[in-house]
Amino acid sequence: MSAPNGKSVVVSGVGSYTPPRVLTNDDLSKMVETSDEWIRTRTGIRERRIAAPDETTSDMAAKAAAEALADSGLKAADIDLLIVGTVTPDMPFPNTACFVQQKLGMGKVPAFDVEAACSGFIYTMEIARSLMLTNGYRHALVIGAEKLSSITNWQDRTTCVLFGDGAGATVLSLVDEPGVGILQSLMGADGTETGILCVPGGGSASPSTVETIERSMHTIHMQGNQVFKIAVRVMCQSAVEILGKAGYKAEDVSIVIPHQANNRIIEALAQRLGIGMDRFKINLDRYGNTSAASIPIALDEAHRNGRIHPGDLVLLVAFGGGLTWAASLVKWQ
Repeated sequence: MSAPNGKSVVVSGVGSYTPPRVLTNDDLSKMVETSDEWIRTRTGIRERRIAAPDETTSDMAAKAAAEALADSGLKAADIDLLIVGTVTPDMPFPNTACFVQQKLGMGKVPAFDVEAACSGFIYTMEIARSLMLTNGYRHALVIGAEKLSSITNWQDRTTCVLFGDGAGATVLSLVDEPGVGILQSLMGADGTETGILCVPGGGSASPSTVETIERSMHTIHMQGNQVFKIAVRVMCQSAVEILGKAGYKAEDVSIVIPHQANNRIIEALAQRLGIGMDRFKINLDRYGNTSAASIPIALDEAHRNGRIHPGDLVLLVAFGGGLTWAASLVKWQ
């Protein structure tokens, strides 16, 4: 979507939260048949954060949002649109955004969730940007938050080593300046691949029963090899396509913030774009895959560590269950 009347949507604040509990690969080796070497060589993950039993997705989202608001210099009362990307809502309904709204003491603004798995944060950013440009919302709070430990099968060594908990948030603001902020975004999905990464139980297709619980249908099921192949392809295609749409080349990008799922996927993306790994922000070694939270957590870290400067081109790119994919190109303010 091109910005009407010379307006743009910029990132005016970022923040993140990760739980204090660290679960290392060595810890996991005491739970399932695995090892630190096996996990590191296949994924790049060394440890991940795990939320407390009584800590909800909205708790983490609210903490990340508070950091983003502080970074932006705005207050909760200044926000007029709230969207949360998550696959681990506090409840099937009300949506997680409503719980966040209450915890932050916000006004009665539109609040809803977006479920696009690991692509959820970029989906959420683009929905917010579109609504801001068309409906005139001034400031949007956009959050990616997950408590994946609540849907992880801790007896399945092929999946339990991958996931962690956390939340990241951005404040988006509408400005009277063209050519800044979110320049281009794209989203896509392939519904023919719904079965290779999913939580099959708990919905209308397989309502909760003793049998669905006994069969671990309420936890993540993944065909790893299939997901890996498609992820490499769609991540590379998305990155190339969005750069072309915006009229830039890969060498123009200052930093790439990819979904943090597997180091080998990121290496394949770097090779396809023809740029060095030094231009990529990687923190999956410390957090694992936090789904919709992974990109905003990494974005916040890159910002706080001085890796992003005014005028920099920032490329965000993700894939997730659905299968979904998304990319966004941001000119930093």
